[in-house]
Amino acid sequence: MVARVVIAAPGSGHGKTTIAAGLMAALRARGLDVSGHKVGPDFIDPSYHELATGRPPRNLDPFLQSEELLVPLLLHGAGELAVIEGVMGLFDGALGTEGFASTAHVARLIDAPVVLVVDASAASRSVAATVLGFAKYDPGLELAGVILNKLGSQRHEDEIRAALAPTGIPVLGALRRSENIHAPSRHLGLVPAAERATESQRLLPELASWVDAGVDLEAIVRIARGAARLGGTPWAPAVSWDGPRRIVASAAGSAFTFRYTETAELLAAHGIDLVDLDPLRDKTLPDGCAGLYFGGGFPEVHVEELSANVPLREEIAAAVHSGIPVVAECAGLLYLCRELDGQPMVGALDAVARMTKRGALGYRKALAPAAHLLGEAGTRVTGHEFHRTEVLPRQGKTPAWEWDGTGEGFATPTLHASYLHVHWAGHPGLAGRFAAAVHAYE
Repeated sequence: MVARVVIAAPGSGHGKTTIAAGLMAALRARGLDVSGHKVGPDFIDPSYHELATGRPPRNLDPFLQSEELLVPLLLHGAGELAVIEGVMGLFDGALGTEGFASTAHVARLIDAPVVLVVDASAASRSVAATVLGFAKYDPGLELAGVILNKLGSQRHEDEIRAALAPTGIPVLGALRRSENIHAPSRHLGLVPAAERATESQRLLPELASWVDAGVDLEAIVRIARGAARLGGTPWAPAVSWDGPRRIVASAAGSAFTFRYTETAELLAAHGIDLVDLDPLRDKTLPDGCAGLYFGGGFPEVHVEELSANVPLREEIAAAVHSGIPVVAECAGLLYLCRELDGQPMVGALDAVARMTKRGALGYRKALAPAAHLLGEAGTRVTGHEFHRTEVLPRQGKTPAWEWDGTGEGFATPTLHASYLHVHWAGHPGLAGRFAAAVHAYE
């Protein structure tokens, strides 16, 4: 039995991440085995979940993983009690799909009760109208209660409670504004926890105490344990490797913080051990390295330090040119270019990258226009693109993926570099192709 609760909000900015992470930390402090899960393709919010729970971060996304995989993935990654943080507003999903991949969609798929976090800083009785509207909008959804956030005073709280009383929707928490509870943001959301490790470690106990004092934790646990029993089998990679294992260097550290947990688990099942490589600090690739996996992050924030690590840049360039299998997603793509914002990078790709004022954000349905490292021609994937950089030229002779009639990225039989993030649990064949190339590398 997996106890579970979804933490949602009317929209972005209401405090979902802060309260979800604080709730995870507070419940963990009470001795519960808590797991954190994020609706959608986010990498940053789960970094705070990992700190709060001490467990690997997980994502639940029916667009990237398929509707059928959500319960198995939840069962695979859940602790005694799973706290699932929503994305954007409760009913906001992929555009033009009537809420597909929204928090509400995921809550229905995993049959989980929802707690609505509402920023009450600019309203009082109107909060009740907002909450009632969300409760009635989708009768198939269980809105179990509300947590009031950013309250200004006891009178403010009392006014909202009185307005909510006739709705029958319980107030599960009331939290005052706090200047000490703050996570800095950047152009794609919060700053990843790994980039502010000391501050994040200091913040978690304060966050846990803040939530413990203002939220009825017993009621939250009762609601979570009241969720219906889930059928199904936990997700697991469909292979089991009994041959020799190979090492793949996986970009990590402050500049490369984006990697889905299941990616490492899939590769491990194929006989691949990921070894963290910090391009800001490490001077050489790990001994026995037979592949490179460079995920996402914020290299543009650390561009001078990345550029200054000449020995590693040169070794990576030589390895790529020798045919070592390499997968690069978004930040990894930028790092492999000749330069980023005028600073020399690895130079394995004949392209330059730079920050822009406009961002690219959204789900994508893509296909491989020709055979490459990760798939045969015609291979179809679902992915997510989010960045505020551009690479010129946009594609190589063979694009990595193609969507909306346009090619993007660079691909060869041994290299795959693209802006697109693909959740490999939803496309396990990608892991198999990459692992086979790594095992074949001499």
